[in-house]
Amino acid sequence: MTVETEELELFRDTVVRFLKDKVEPHYDQWERDGILPRDLYLEMGEAGLLCVDQPEEYGGIGAPFQFSCVVVEEAARLGFLALASNLTVHSDIAAPYILHLGTEEQKQKYLPKMASGECIGAIGMTEPGAGSDLQGIKTTATPDGDDYVISGSKTFITNGQNAGVVVLATKTDPKAGAKGTTLFTVETGLPGFKRGRNLEKAGLQSADTSELFFDNVRVPKSEILGRIGGGFGHLIDELPRERLVLAVSAVGHAQGALEKTIEYVTQRKAFGQPIASFQNTRFVLATCKTDIEVHRAFVEKCNAQYAEGKLDVPTAAMIKLATTEMEGRVTDACLQLFGGYGYMAEYPISRYWADARIQRIYGGTSEIMKEVIARSLVGR
Repeated sequence: MTVETEELELFRDTVVRFLKDKVEPHYDQWERDGILPRDLYLEMGEAGLLCVDQPEEYGGIGAPFQFSCVVVEEAARLGFLALASNLTVHSDIAAPYILHLGTEEQKQKYLPKMASGECIGAIGMTEPGAGSDLQGIKTTATPDGDDYVISGSKTFITNGQNAGVVVLATKTDPKAGAKGTTLFTVETGLPGFKRGRNLEKAGLQSADTSELFFDNVRVPKSEILGRIGGGFGHLIDELPRERLVLAVSAVGHAQGALEKTIEYVTQRKAFGQPIASFQNTRFVLATCKTDIEVHRAFVEKCNAQYAEGKLDVPTAAMIKLATTEMEGRVTDACLQLFGGYGYMAEYPISRYWADARIQRIYGGTSEIMKEVIARSLVGR
């Protein structure tokens, strides 16, 4: 192994130990509670597991991007996809928006606290009437002196209950279409901001997901993130990383489901012999393993492209589409090998299966990914 690979594997061991010591004993309760405790983020920050590739001057450890991927991959593999989802939004989406687009004042204000876990980040894009079509958002930001006044609502916001800062998409010029979209960093303690209830979901139970309401929330112009009217372009620029990290979690999650299934079928007996001895079981496992490894190779290719600044939007759409669809196939096939027990909540494979379903929806649905890819081939 090269030194870099050795360092990466040492870091992976650190991540796994942390997850097994600090997360595994409590995760079932957090799933029942429907939320992860704020203290967990502080512990992860202290352990250097948040915003891993953020520069040291902003509180990170300045590691390569692959190290940040390891945190998400291992959380997903061990069956903590709700945690992986929240960490993706915090460390790999919200923080990079601020790092890449923010002023020095914004970076110093938010990033060190995000790396320490004191401030949890969220992304405010989706609205009740605008999901994949972000050009249809209705939340407005109206200039008023040295401030902007923000009004509107967002829904399905990961980290919504715990968030201390929201990277918020607004319309500063509703008549300008995509060119009228502007991003802001909005602190959740401001007057006029309100969190809705913690939404109940089919999976990812401990990933707090909320509606957010903005009733004439006044923010200074210094909280504009990037260019006025440049929000839609900024969103496009950040999509490759978001979709790549979701692909990383999909591969890790599928791998974890397969590991749980191998353990089960080698112990469970039917007709006097282990289920693993039946040809159907063996062929299903072989297919799942092959599916995972083929997609892992594609992820590694895209990871290298991202590190070189060469991962484009269509390729990111391909990796997100391919891996999350694979994740769905694998978790479903694995659950089937458990038989009736697989549908019981006490068996972890049921959580793998239920949690996997959302991955084909958030971050861009599979259908939207196909459209993005098709446009790169034959235009609109």
